Amino acid sequence: MATAEISPAPSWIAATGDIHTDPRLGNLGYWCMDAVRTFPDKVALFDLSGPMVREINYAALNDRLDRFAALISALGVAPGERLAISISNRVEYIEVMFGAMRAGVVPVPLNTKLGPEALDYILRDSGCSAAVIEDAVNPHVRKLVDDLDLNVRLAIGGGGGWQDYEEAIANAPAAFAPIALAADHLCFLPYTSGSTGRPKGVALTHEGQCWWLRCIFRYWPSSPNVRALAAVPLYHKNAMAGAIKPCLAIGGSVVLLPNFEPRRFLRTLSEYKCTKAGAVPAVYTLLLQERDLIDSLDFSSLQILTVGSAPTPKELQDAMEVAFKVPVVETYGLTEGGPVMVGGPLDGRRIPHGSCGVAWPEGEIRLVGRDGLDHPTDGEMWVKNPGVTPGYYNLPKVNAERLVDGWLKTGDLFHKDAGGFFYFRGRTDDMFNCGGENIDDAARRSGRSLGRAAAPCSEGRGACRYGGRRARRRRRRGGAEGLLHRQRTRLRASAPHPLRRCHAA
Repeated sequence: MATAEISPAPSWIAATGDIHTDPRLGNLGYWCMDAVRTFPDKVALFDLSGPMVREINYAALNDRLDRFAALISALGVAPGERLAISISNRVEYIEVMFGAMRAGVVPVPLNTKLGPEALDYILRDSGCSAAVIEDAVNPHVRKLVDDLDLNVRLAIGGGGGWQDYEEAIANAPAAFAPIALAADHLCFLPYTSGSTGRPKGVALTHEGQCWWLRCIFRYWPSSPNVRALAAVPLYHKNAMAGAIKPCLAIGGSVVLLPNFEPRRFLRTLSEYKCTKAGAVPAVYTLLLQERDLIDSLDFSSLQILTVGSAPTPKELQDAMEVAFKVPVVETYGLTEGGPVMVGGPLDGRRIPHGSCGVAWPEGEIRLVGRDGLDHPTDGEMWVKNPGVTPGYYNLPKVNAERLVDGWLKTGDLFHKDAGGFFYFRGRTDDMFNCGGENIDDAARRSGRSLGRAAAPCSEGRGACRYGGRRARRRRRRGGAEGLLHRQRTRLRASAPHPLRRCHAA
């Protein structure tokens, strides 16, 4: 008698299985299902946000993701409806973000550094019907949500007529049946700064986001031994794309710091034997000021550091490699562009300092000049891949300007060398970069959409750009000392007092 052949368990990473019979395969909210099955008792998250470290294993994480999906559905939030998230770097952020996705609900991550005007605009423009918040993160969000009289309001700690988050999770059903979603169903709706001075909603689909994450493992496979340190805000792609999604998909672990403080960051990196960390240039500039501590700690587990979300001086990469004795790789990404469409060559060539890499194997890149024609070496980067946004939310005019036959105009100017490596050269508009976030110059001058971060600094090459003009340059000190002096001056002198360390916090 023939033995029946046993089909292998469906794999989210490899996309093996039938999406029609297993809808988890087309839903980013189940990105860690392979790790849950293979490493149920392994610690996925080390949460350092409170006085006691919380260790969450994969089985517990999956349980809480399902519980939140069941909870938000039971509260009447239907697939496609928007859910605002205002939570710090703690496990609850991940539970809400990906648990909502499992239920087909669309998370709207709020930039917690924004002021009330910008936050109110995002809540209204996105059409949020629910919110999960942590009061300590931003003092404005609770009142803004109350003013909008949203149907579902959950808060860590409860109070003021809001449901207590932990109590609601504990009482939610322990199981949630996966639901089928269309490929173009919205995965989440982040808001980015833009040339309009107002945040722009970026529609991102489950199909596109799943494609991007699977590309990482297809071309740059990783090990479940990876452990990342995340200290930059979870609402930022630097933390999500650099740590949470790739590490937890493969069975690795992530150490969550509630914010960035240089000496704690360094001690945590060493104590938890992290193999990788990613941050913006401002963070690494501040770390290099703690060279005495760096030299006293054990970083033998560290394998790589990545830096991105802002232009990175070659001197900074050089200084980081000397200090930590590991490769320092510059990355480039765009929320609406994939998010990452440039990376390491598949032939093993090392990325030169100053470059963010070569084009991804499954994406297309063009360099377009002011004449509207393709140029081989210099121009505005246009990108096309399955992860590109299908459109900015409620902004048809912007869509007409930025999206052309599936191509996204990034607004970033690049040079490409003979080896195919791309080098950032500037912006086509009046935005400048502060701690990894693009900021519109008109908004900076008026404080219109930035609130507490109304006058931040830039860490770009050269000097800060205001109104399309570069600040007058002074005679510079040379080497790493000069780099640290310039970066420190931009970080601490340009920012208003409450954010003297800008977006490095």
